[in-house]
Amino acid sequence: MSFKDKVIYQIYPKSYLDTNGDGIGDLAGIIRKLPYLNLLGVDMIWLNPVYPSPQKDNGYDISDYTAVNPVFGTMEEFELLIQKAKEHGIDVMLDMVLNHVSIEHEWFQKALAGDKKYQDYFIIREETTDWVSKFGGNAWAPFGDTGKYYLHLFDITQADLNWRNPEVREELFNVVRFWMDKGIKGFRFDVINLIGKDEVLKSNAVSDGKPEYTDRPITHEYLRMMNEATYGNDPEIITVGEMSFTTVENCILYTQPERNELSMTFNFHHLKVDYEDGKKWTKIPFDFKELKRLFHTWGTQMSENHGWNAWFWNNHDQPRALNRFVDVENYRVAGAKMLASTIHLNRGTPYIYMGEEIGMVDPDFESMDDYVDVESLNAYQELLAQGKAPEEAFDIVKSKSRDNARTPMQWTHEVNAGFSKATPWLAVGNHAAEINAAKELEEGSIFPYYQKLIRLRKEYAVISEGSYQAFVPEHESVYGFIREHQGQKLLVLNNFFAQETQVHLPEEFLAGDVLIDNYQTSELTSDFTLQPYQSIGILI
Repeated sequence: MSFKDKVIYQIYPKSYLDTNGDGIGDLAGIIRKLPYLNLLGVDMIWLNPVYPSPQKDNGYDISDYTAVNPVFGTMEEFELLIQKAKEHGIDVMLDMVLNHVSIEHEWFQKALAGDKKYQDYFIIREETTDWVSKFGGNAWAPFGDTGKYYLHLFDITQADLNWRNPEVREELFNVVRFWMDKGIKGFRFDVINLIGKDEVLKSNAVSDGKPEYTDRPITHEYLRMMNEATYGNDPEIITVGEMSFTTVENCILYTQPERNELSMTFNFHHLKVDYEDGKKWTKIPFDFKELKRLFHTWGTQMSENHGWNAWFWNNHDQPRALNRFVDVENYRVAGAKMLASTIHLNRGTPYIYMGEEIGMVDPDFESMDDYVDVESLNAYQELLAQGKAPEEAFDIVKSKSRDNARTPMQWTHEVNAGFSKATPWLAVGNHAAEINAAKELEEGSIFPYYQKLIRLRKEYAVISEGSYQAFVPEHESVYGFIREHQGQKLLVLNNFFAQETQVHLPEEFLAGDVLIDNYQTSELTSDFTLQPYQSIGILI
């Protein structure tokens, strides 16, 4: 199975559909919506973690790798989901968090109780480094009353695993094999480029220590070991690595087919172009020039070196892209289609985050009381401590909170947007009456546009297989590129702004066919006018 013509749909299980009335989405809810996903046309659904967890980090703190969290359902329901999804032509991708475990995991508890074997499952030192946790503060915490410290690159309750220990590697490979035996056909590996710590850990004040533990050469060795021991034996399995603080050079290496590491990689550079001085908790307009530079750099270099990108605008950790990159008040529909075209017509595998296909936007919460995400609550307090007025601090959090993407899926205009009969774990967005799946399916045009993009990727090898070349890279408002495969060419033009703009079309494309267009273009002219947020694909 080639992954190049596939489209993957991300589900945040907690927020998809609640069938048992506890206000939390469940596996039964995903099963119930399989016909909807089949109608959309996606090939695979990726589920955020559904394992037992204390939920200190929304399930990324796993306490048991081979069980299902009762809040989502049972293992029998999980097996039924795989079976029913298959009947709809859909495979399932699981989130694998192999860099760290919850300190409630039995391995850590045994280590804490003094078991030397399990102490070597973790990175425990007397001498520590100056590394900073991704969630703030020191990345080292006291290991019981031993006088030693354990490494936690994330929350203090998430202890990093020692991949240098072959027993740890074998335990984790067994986890992957366990889920393969259940019929899983995809794995998304969380922060997988952090697993390769050096034998001697060094302090490094630059970037909070990140260069000392990110993309280390041994990471490639570990991925090849895992590939050989597990998913490399099944050509149908798709793997994607989430890459923290990575480089295009490393992502080429992770994804070159002959290296047998991963199918593709996620990087996040393009979603930091509205960070002032690289800081998330700021509010500035996005930097289009930088966005385009990143897209062209990654597109061109991955193409020339046979690497493979995973493309996305939205996920469970990002505010809705429509609010970040589009004049959402006036051009929500055109903007949603334009953003979709930029990744679905690109060289790489597109990911759709739930609700994106109906044009969902940020929830427009009115006070901090509506937020539950610990990162957002902490950021608000930090902004106040920096001297920001409450209104300004709230405005920043409102624009960047992870809760923006985690609000319940908006199915209908009914109470709680049809997500649950109970009070949802997180409030429903304030636009659910106008933006919901039922209304979109009845009279909308975003969902059909996504259906068409998914269909085109399967029909045209120039989209799924073609090379990537930047087009008009200096244009002040257009992101353009050319795809080419076996004599066929596709020119894609995307206007990222609310004003008309002109682009000079190369003569060879004037007689081309408009493959897809979010406006009704009557004719192609050499000085072509793009409408606000227009996206057009011209095939020759």
